[in-house]
Amino acid sequence: MAQAAVQTQNEPRVVLSARGLTKIFGAFAAVKDVDLDVRHAQVHALIGPNGAGKTTVFNLLTKFLQPSAGSINLLGTDITRTAPDKVARRGLVRSFQISAVFPHLTVLDNVRVALQRPNNLATQFWLPMASLNRLNERAEELLTAVGLHNERNALAADLSYGRKRVLEIATTLALDPKVLLLDEPMAGMGQEDIGNISGIIREVARERAVLMVEHNLSVVADICHHVTVLQRGEILAEGDYATVSQDPRVRTAYMGTEEA
Repeated sequence: MAQAAVQTQNEPRVVLSARGLTKIFGAFAAVKDVDLDVRHAQVHALIGPNGAGKTTVFNLLTKFLQPSAGSINLLGTDITRTAPDKVARRGLVRSFQISAVFPHLTVLDNVRVALQRPNNLATQFWLPMASLNRLNERAEELLTAVGLHNERNALAADLSYGRKRVLEIATTLALDPKVLLLDEPMAGMGQEDIGNISGIIREVARERAVLMVEHNLSVVADICHHVTVLQRGEILAEGDYATVSQDPRVRTAYMGTEEA
């Protein structure tokens, strides 16, 4: 099994790592011997063609799937056999490809619901609704940070698709993640929304690590510090975008004839 990468003095610390990560379904290896280092205050992209194993890696890291082999370390703690809810409480939080907001609640109330868990209010059902008012200040701060403050009283169902994805980012930030995993955050978006969310992710990564699966290579080139390319469940190449985009194996397997 590969050893952890040596960290130089100027590199941000590794906050999430995997070594020899493997997932086998029957006779099929969906992920095979993947090593990964995600660093604080960086955006790390996981890219590759359809079926490369990207979502499986996400599910392994967040413990929705148990690895067949290998290990996962979060903030210095081995979480290889830790349950998903405990992993989330330790600071590893993910979004999904499908927007997951409460459509019939307001934008503000969506964020207040998310804030209940870190404020120990999620299971205290006997408390009056007014007890949630102490969450308002933090909820307003989060909405301001992602540019949704003016829409705080709108129903989530009335938001555009892109704004719903922004709201989802706000609700994940409410859980105060140390590492944020975003699964295709730009999927289905127009150019204006892509620019908006790219800016939000860049700001989010100032204080935490971001690992994202993304097919939009312009976004990857623009905001990602490090790129890992998967093919058939294995790492094909890694490095910054300029490096991997010039790798002939990557251009053949994923990027085709696209100019870097």
